[in-house]
Amino acid sequence: MSPEHVPAQLRAVSGDPGAVLSGLPGAGPLPVRAMLDAARAAVVGRARESEVLAAALGAGRSVLLEGPPGTGKTTLLRALAAGAGVGLELVEGNAELSPARLVGHHDPSRVLTEDYKPENFVPGALVRALTSGALLYVEELNRVPEETLNVLLGVLSERRLHVPRLGVVDAAPSFRLVAAMNPSDAVGTGRITPALYDRSCRVGFAHQSAAEEVRIVVRDHPAADATFVDRAVRATRTHPDLRLGSSVRGALDLVAVGASLAELRGTSLADPGETGTDAALAALTGRVQLLEGSTRTVEDVVTELWRATAPVDGSADGTGEDGPGKA
Repeated sequence: MSPEHVPAQLRAVSGDPGAVLSGLPGAGPLPVRAMLDAARAAVVGRARESEVLAAALGAGRSVLLEGPPGTGKTTLLRALAAGAGVGLELVEGNAELSPARLVGHHDPSRVLTEDYKPENFVPGALVRALTSGALLYVEELNRVPEETLNVLLGVLSERRLHVPRLGVVDAAPSFRLVAAMNPSDAVGTGRITPALYDRSCRVGFAHQSAAEEVRIVVRDHPAADATFVDRAVRATRTHPDLRLGSSVRGALDLVAVGASLAELRGTSLADPGETGTDAALAALTGRVQLLEGSTRTVEDVVTELWRATAPVDGSADGTGEDGPGKA
């Protein structure tokens, strides 16, 4: 069948002529330039990731984002969705995410009196995203049960969902599936099937440079002491006892708690003394991970790290851009 004989509603940029000719719904284009402009306005740095993710979504692809928490994945995706003018359906992946919770269900009370009807179906995030053409964002994908992943695989393959007692739900042209996971987290997680990787593009996220993280903190706390902000960002970037350092969320909390604590105690972030140490302990000890076999407590390590960043001869003793603590 030649392209001119394909019904207009089936012509798409899905890149899968077989899907188009078989009558399956295709993916329509998204405004890549508008998405990228929105990302640049909302996100500090992340130029490469923004371009690749916008291009993949614009070309009709679904995407898997891999990286540790606090690396801006959700913030970037919200900006891209806003730039594209589409909604964002957010789903938290966990062991309780059953197919019924993801897809939806018929209202039990109405079923008793009305039987199964489309009017008493309560749509879940997947059906809402399919019908409205939103981006479906599934966080912590490697915590999702296998039976629920199989539902997502079917949607990735056909852009179509078969719902018992409801019928077939076709994806609107702007629908995309975006999932995120932290591959280094092995607690309560499962293995992602190669079939899912085969149906998605992958974009990796690492921690940003110290300079970019400083810009993020300054954007949220423009009046904070510059040296204190620099110390907050660099504090856990490297240490021989650390397996994983804090994300930029730790620096944001450290500056916020430090400023509040300094005001309470009548001190200043320019000369925080023990106030800075107390704020660092509150903001960072729950976010860093010690190496297995370390004989030190996390409080000892964070205290040492914070004091090591104290200014020397009027300048912060930075510890470099990235190190083992950010691995």
